[in-house]
Amino acid sequence: MSGKVFLVGSGPGDISNLTLRAYQLLTQAEVLVYDALVDSQFLELVPDTCTRFNVGKRGGQPSMKQGDIDRLLVEQCLQGKQVIRLKSGDPFIFGRTTSEIQALKQADCAFEVVPGISSALAAPLLAGIPLTDPVLSRGFAVITAHEPERLKWEALAQLDTLVILMGGKHLPLIVEELQRQGKSEETPIAIVRWAGHPHQELWISTLAQVLAQVDPKALSPCVIVIGEVVSLRPFLVLSAEC
Repeated sequence: MSGKVFLVGSGPGDISNLTLRAYQLLTQAEVLVYDALVDSQFLELVPDTCTRFNVGKRGGQPSMKQGDIDRLLVEQCLQGKQVIRLKSGDPFIFGRTTSEIQALKQADCAFEVVPGISSALAAPLLAGIPLTDPVLSRGFAVITAHEPERLKWEALAQLDTLVILMGGKHLPLIVEELQRQGKSEETPIAIVRWAGHPHQELWISTLAQVLAQVDPKALSPCVIVIGEVVSLRPFLVLSAEC
């Protein structure tokens, strides 16, 4: 039997957000290669005979080098295995999938990409925050703050709504740059930590006050939403959740 690699998005947090296609593939997996942010619930879906590889990929934590992950996928596929490369969120949104696909193509390995729900979309929703509104937000941008010095802050400060991934430890810089580029200090900001998990946490504040309310070093993994749409939350959730 020829091998095949499935690059699968696990969605945000809880297993209930997994797509049916992803669920079916996990229950048939012969090899599972997964990231550190993937919830342990997903590991219970694979057969007992499935070989598992935890490759890390969480900021600040030990991780397998990307080149080694690429080679692992190719090696397992060439052995005729059905390999699941499980990633949090969606594989094509900051999932570092390009390198893995290029390695698979060069080795003539069959592969398939299976979408998942990105935390960039799910986290605001689960917190009761819309990303668009006819008056307050006619669009939004999703960015990674993994390398904040490479971002064009002048342009970002002009947008109605920003969704920032991998930005927890850089929150002081994010706040400073946006205000320096003209964003009002009263602009609402929401931080959703562990979105979709039972222990999800939420902070609502403003650019002026948020740094006094949170510890940036303890926010990962989080999704940051900046914009007037954050102020709509009280109108969209049950009063007990406000």
